[in-house]
Amino acid sequence: MTLARATIARDVSLEGIGLFTGADARVSIRPASDGISFQTGDDPPFPASVDHLAGRPVHPAFARLAPRHTNLAADEHGAVAATVEHVLSALVGMGVTDARVELRGPEVPIFDGSALPFAEAIAEAGLDHGLDQGRPLTLDEPVRVADGDASVTIEPADHAHYAYTLDYGPGAPIPPATVAWSGHPDDYRRDVAPARTFSLVDEARQMRALGLFARFTPRDLLVIGPDGPVDNALRFDDEPARHKLLDLIGDLALVARPLRARVTAVRSGHALHHRAARAIAARRA
Repeated sequence: MTLARATIARDVSLEGIGLFTGADARVSIRPASDGISFQTGDDPPFPASVDHLAGRPVHPAFARLAPRHTNLAADEHGAVAATVEHVLSALVGMGVTDARVELRGPEVPIFDGSALPFAEAIAEAGLDHGLDQGRPLTLDEPVRVADGDASVTIEPADHAHYAYTLDYGPGAPIPPATVAWSGHPDDYRRDVAPARTFSLVDEARQMRALGLFARFTPRDLLVIGPDGPVDNALRFDDEPARHKLLDLIGDLALVARPLRARVTAVRSGHALHHRAARAIAARRA
């Protein structure tokens, strides 16, 4: 199976604030022909792959918690790129197979908590399809990882299909939902990219007590209380599930080649996605 590769047609740059560091940052997406890589400051670039998943937390509050985001690091020279999942998701969703993501600051800006700013910038720049053909990542047999009632299953297929089921259980302020994306950039831009990261109101209060989110309010990011969003409104009835799907797409980009498989995730988060990416990378065909 061959793959038509594409890079971004011209440089794009965006500026904003990191969610967990609260630091100002600038991210630039530039044309490339050697896959997707990150470059922080003046350090050499490194591939966006499971081999560069960072083990150390970006904030001390996460030292004993499961990952709340996806961080990359190049240990050989100390470069760190934090909270990369949204820009990776946008690159995959918009059909970009090769790009250099340059980061000035410790963390990719969060913007409104969605991938839409990245998707819109990529759409405005356009794609260059002049690269040589490549090979997608395919599987010969299913791969499954699980943790309690959470799971990610990846099955052989000749095209990309991602599905996510969100279910917090009875009485939760977020109702259960299942959402899916079948690989088309227009569908991603319309149905997935606008979905924002979210937290329950109790989680947000705990994070603020730990010194996080100081530069944000519920008007900036989606905080959900017993009666729905606080000082905000949902973009979709199932927006939280769509954002989980967005994260899944971005996290599995760390297999470092376009994935052609049927991915079914249930109640999973970043930690399980990272396990799934490692398992796929180890079994790729």
